[in-house]
Amino acid sequence: MKNSQNRFGIILILGVLATISPFSIDMYLPGFPALARDLNTTIDHIQLSLTSYLIGIALGQLLYGPLLDRFGRKNPLYAGLLVYVLATVGCAFTNSADTLILMRFVQAIGGCAGMVAALALVRDLFPVSEIAKVLSLQTLVISVSPMIAPTVGGYVTAAFGWQYIFIVLAIIVVLVIIAIYLALPAGRAPDKSISLLPQPVLRNFYSVLKNPQFLTYMLAGGIGAAAPFAYISGSPDVFMNIYQVSEQEYGWIFAILAAAMIGSTQLNTPLLKRFSSEQLLTFALTLQTVVGSLLVIGSLAGWYGKYGLILLIFIFLAGQGLNVPNSSALSLAPFARQAGSASALLGCLRMGAGALASAAVSVLHNQTVLPMVSVMALCAVLGLILLLIGRKQIQSGAGSPADAALVILETEQPIPFKK
Repeated sequence: MKNSQNRFGIILILGVLATISPFSIDMYLPGFPALARDLNTTIDHIQLSLTSYLIGIALGQLLYGPLLDRFGRKNPLYAGLLVYVLATVGCAFTNSADTLILMRFVQAIGGCAGMVAALALVRDLFPVSEIAKVLSLQTLVISVSPMIAPTVGGYVTAAFGWQYIFIVLAIIVVLVIIAIYLALPAGRAPDKSISLLPQPVLRNFYSVLKNPQFLTYMLAGGIGAAAPFAYISGSPDVFMNIYQVSEQEYGWIFAILAAAMIGSTQLNTPLLKRFSSEQLLTFALTLQTVVGSLLVIGSLAGWYGKYGLILLIFIFLAGQGLNVPNSSALSLAPFARQAGSASALLGCLRMGAGALASAAVSVLHNQTVLPMVSVMALCAVLGLILLLIGRKQIQSGAGSPADAALVILETEQPIPFKK
């Protein structure tokens, strides 16, 4: 029972760690109109604070990958979360949109430590054959964020003002730091042979990227995973401006749509008993491609009202709960010693693609739903194409990718749970 409780507690902490950045993205979305009003700017300018946050996450993960491998998991994690707390307080007291955009970038640089460390610790602490299942549970915790964050953000904004959203975020991360210190295992020991000089770091990243299995599932899963960021960026304008819903109503709509990801994440674990991670990823991207195409065609034809749009986005987002854990598991399976660097590259691509998707929605903004749904569909189509091309390369070189993922490190044992 004690080992079971320890396992649950570790997965919960890792899930919360990985949730810091998604929570930071989702919670302030209902405050967009108030931010634009108070900072004397437009919503599409405020949207750039989301883009800067995603850019910060992408770049920051490349920084933390080598740091986590060289100094162990916890010390870089503490440093990053401290930067996050300070930048979050700075966001609360900003008086201009441009300062907010800058503070959000710094906030992301700090907060992304949690994302990289959480993924690397999963690889450290659990057998390869269990990674997809553990990541499904972790994704479940992450998926709760978009259900509650915008709702909480909407009520906080309405009751106290948008500034208190950032105060709440800072308090949450302080509590997370305490939980890490008290209950999270240290993971893999520091590796002093890992150099932090630019040339060796780049050589290490290159050695990871040369692995065809990693490259295929990183690109396919990562670009496919950018689609929800187009939705996140565009949905405040679509629902609160075009459909004229309130901040609180928007929070509830966001929560309902997030239930799609939670439901499919819950299904992923039992589905893995019958299907491989590679099969589930293929299904997810195919589903999103079909639904994304219907969203674009229907939006051009004027077929959908508010509820029709919500229904199709719900189905589209259901694919996300199958994409993320399975593409991550297939990407990380070949690595142990370089798990930190592999996690960083995986997260960098995912968030970098998300930043581009978010920026595209802002640039294409035309007071219709078309920019949002078009970028969502494009991400899914590109992800599926890359998966099909990459899978042929893997199969021609090393047999089934699903089998290869489990054979490469079949005999390697996870690190015992210890602080």
